[in-house]
Amino acid sequence: MPIPKTLTAALAAGAAAATVATALTVLAPTASAAGTTFVATADTYVDAQNSTTNYGTAQQLGVDNSPVKQMLLRFQVSGLSQPATRAILRIHVDDVAGAETGNGGTFRAMSNTTWAETSVTYANKPAIDGSTLGTLGAVARNTWYEVDVTSYVKGNGTFSIGVTSSSSDGADYDSRETGATAPQLVVETGSTPTPTPSTSTSTPPSGDPVLVGAGDIATSGSGDSATASLLDNIPGTVFTLGDNAYPNGTASDFSTYYEPTWGRHKARTKPAPGNHDYLTSGASAYYSYFGANAGPSNRGYYSYDLGDWHVVSLNSEISMAAGSAQEQWLRADLAASGKQCTVAYWHKPRWTSSSSHGPATATGPLVQALYDYNAEVILTGHNHQYERFAPQNPSGQLDTARGLRQFVAGMGGADSYGFGTIQPNSEARNNNTFGVLKLTLHAGSYDWQFVPEAGKSYNDSGTGTGTCH
Repeated sequence: MPIPKTLTAALAAGAAAATVATALTVLAPTASAAGTTFVATADTYVDAQNSTTNYGTAQQLGVDNSPVKQMLLRFQVSGLSQPATRAILRIHVDDVAGAETGNGGTFRAMSNTTWAETSVTYANKPAIDGSTLGTLGAVARNTWYEVDVTSYVKGNGTFSIGVTSSSSDGADYDSRETGATAPQLVVETGSTPTPTPSTSTSTPPSGDPVLVGAGDIATSGSGDSATASLLDNIPGTVFTLGDNAYPNGTASDFSTYYEPTWGRHKARTKPAPGNHDYLTSGASAYYSYFGANAGPSNRGYYSYDLGDWHVVSLNSEISMAAGSAQEQWLRADLAASGKQCTVAYWHKPRWTSSSSHGPATATGPLVQALYDYNAEVILTGHNHQYERFAPQNPSGQLDTARGLRQFVAGMGGADSYGFGTIQPNSEARNNNTFGVLKLTLHAGSYDWQFVPEAGKSYNDSGTGTGTCH
């Protein structure tokens, strides 16, 4: 097959191409450089010891020399209006014993960009035939690492990167099936970046983590298609706020309505269940569809970290009472978190001005636990509209010092609800625009943005005041 122009240029550069890889020293772009993060569209590894086995759905990517394991990554870069000035591959070492190694591998460009994630094996693997882009030395568990691939990624296009190792002590990286720690390609355009030393390994200056999503999503209408199209152009971790597939959360509802729209972002989605999901006994179709991404043991609550933030997904469809299993787990989870900032999400809102479903007072113990441990943000759905509240204490009183800011983001695709009595501290409302809520999680603060469906103009954006509690 013809070699892409971008790879031809990289191959021509040959030995002149710089070999750059780092975990402790990253290059910070100037303020005028625009960075876009692309999550891998395909990734897998091949194993010489199991030469006909495909590992396309594995959550771990191995690279080794005994037995030989090779890693394959593919990215689709689109929507850039200017040439790339810098491109950085970001990969995350798995947080399991043995994932670390003294040799993180050699990263090379590939001419084959059409290999199939779900069928490639060692026996039919594409050649890792391009120029060397970078190498990694020792890598540690649960740590992000970067490889400069600017010599290969020059702009829009499809790019494959292969990873090999000369060491019998292999490394294990997280795959795109893990969602939050999926391989990333950060592409900057605009002004040429100025190198600046940094010592951050968790979230480099090339882009703070993004958490984006909505609730009340997939129906027979077109709203879910409109919001799924927004996600196509917003990288990051996708959250859902329950009522994922209407009307009854059945396997058919998920395959007919959710899968063709938001389903294409399933690998990077961290969901929460809603009451419509539980119209199927035990929300069994929800747990079956999302699998490990829905947390352990079909309980519907779990947590994960994004950069300097701790993120908690909870379940408003089971007991939330003080002393319940979920409330006790939440308090223990928050106590164990080493992150300064916390965001939590679930389905039913503690506060709402909707004319349909009123405030869910049963969520109070969860709100109290989050307040006690100085959390910042709550995201909810249930009411098919958008509403933003000022920071409040668990009693609903304005609290600019320690209060929790709650968003109702139930505009994922289901028909909208009206507003009734406007509740105290409600700051922004809309019920005629589908959209997604995007949070950019900085170190110590956050930005929010309501992103409207194509053709609509409603917007709401801002920055959390002060620093995390």
